[in-house]
Amino acid sequence: MELTGADILVRCLKDEGVDYIFGYPGGAALHIYDALYKQDDVRHILVRHEQGAAHAADGYARVTGRPGVVLVTSGPGVTNTITGIATAHMDSIPMVVLSGQVATHLIGDDAFQEVDALGVTRPCVKHSFLVRDVRDLATTVKQAFYIANTGRPGPVVIDIPKDVTANKTEYIYPKTISMRSYNPTVRGHPGQIKRAAKLLLEAERPIIYAGGGVSLSGGEQELRDLVRHLQYPCTNTLMGLGCYPANDPLFIGMLGMHGTYEANLAMHDCDVMLSVGARFDDRITGDLAKFSPYSKIIHVDIDPSSIGKNVNVDVPIVGDAKRVLADLVSVVKNLEPNPDTNRISAWWKQINSWRSIDCLAFDRDSDKIKPQLVLEKLYEVTKGDAFVTSDVGQHQMWAAQFYRFDKPRRWINSGGLGTMGFGLPAAMGVRIANPDADVVCVTGEASIIMCIQELSTCKQYDLPIKIINLNNRYMGMVRQWQEFFYDNRYSHSYMDALPNFVDLAESFGHRGMRVDNPADVEESLIECMARKDELVFMDFITDQRENVFPMIAAGSGHNEMHLGSTGNGAPQERELA
Repeated sequence: MELTGADILVRCLKDEGVDYIFGYPGGAALHIYDALYKQDDVRHILVRHEQGAAHAADGYARVTGRPGVVLVTSGPGVTNTITGIATAHMDSIPMVVLSGQVATHLIGDDAFQEVDALGVTRPCVKHSFLVRDVRDLATTVKQAFYIANTGRPGPVVIDIPKDVTANKTEYIYPKTISMRSYNPTVRGHPGQIKRAAKLLLEAERPIIYAGGGVSLSGGEQELRDLVRHLQYPCTNTLMGLGCYPANDPLFIGMLGMHGTYEANLAMHDCDVMLSVGARFDDRITGDLAKFSPYSKIIHVDIDPSSIGKNVNVDVPIVGDAKRVLADLVSVVKNLEPNPDTNRISAWWKQINSWRSIDCLAFDRDSDKIKPQLVLEKLYEVTKGDAFVTSDVGQHQMWAAQFYRFDKPRRWINSGGLGTMGFGLPAAMGVRIANPDADVVCVTGEASIIMCIQELSTCKQYDLPIKIINLNNRYMGMVRQWQEFFYDNRYSHSYMDALPNFVDLAESFGHRGMRVDNPADVEESLIECMARKDELVFMDFITDQRENVFPMIAAGSGHNEMHLGSTGNGAPQERELA
């Protein structure tokens, strides 16, 4: 029996195990939407903007480990997804984007709503396809899911002309796929793993630096086994938070531009560094010329192009983080079943002296709401068990610092691209994937406005997300940089003419709460989280002048941190470099 291309596509999604797709209809995709209407296996979530579809699929993918799926029409439909595609690309998130296209005979004629989807998305996808023959459609879908979810994950675009979705052929969906030009390396080289093990066991000032690749591979337990066997300090990147428990005494905090004092100084002074599933980006390294000057570096990554890209590496290991860590643990335990912790006792004494600085201290007696207090109380009220999405800016950094993630895939944020507007639609995808979980979106008044229309989607699909809006009436991180580096010239960073967020939330059919007294923070959060079946928009009126510390200024090294003046024995403020 022959099926239309649209029916074939929907059957492919079902056979691939896709439960949900996120999208917005339009002319070039209407055959596909009609095919969706005629079945119940693949559920479609109607967003209010195609960017929201991409972010929601992204959030779904981050918590499930399965590719998120987006369906949009041609022209502005696909161009509106580009920010979301680039967000997924930068953070290595598996995604398949299905875009309608004008009929094949019209391609290149500047037809209505025609755009070169492959051309405009090429810089920010892992791969892309244009399907010109319905007989190629099923195989192309199988290839797209395989590419998106293997090796270093990423987004794949399939552009499908309207006539291809109307034409018919026999449905055959491949059970497996083999691509001669694409064979990612999964197992690390045994010789390199043994070299890494020996180097680790000789270290006197070691550090284990784990990134998002550990969570993407499901390698959290292997990481924990290694760290606890060796009793070495462990730090996480922003994207890696949760892959090692924040409350474990061996965890020394997040590192990087807004990382902890102890993590950054340990990174600077270490003699052996094991980096797993991290890519040494500029927010981590600071000035490359000053980065970790005394260390030998072991770098584990599934993407060979990431190794040696930004820093010189002594022991490169290409492979899946989970498998490499498992092999590394086995070799380390074989070489030294009971490691000598006396070798690193002086190192731990130094790290603990840095810890005593309490670099995350803030003024707890202020008559204004400190954003740090809100995040600290949110952690306590949710018992650290919520899924937390965020937008981008100061609130993102405070969430990373004060919500102590002990579990992987609980911290959902745009790390690489830094996309404002990400938090709310990502939270929708997270909640759809986890219908019984607490899902909290931490945002700021400048970010939430960007995709605020998705409150309508939340109403339609009964998604009781909790929104924590840290409202300081500024683009907070922009204002912070303007204060430090532009002599307090706050050029266009004040968010004037803001809506009443309580009224706005309620106009969408949700509940709004405004909090402007520090004494009410905890009680209001308890009330918010108790409303299990409602979306609650909490508008916290916070201290406008609060800045994120610690901070490493651009062009500075890890040993040149700015801590602020508040805290338990914190050094005095000094001029930023």
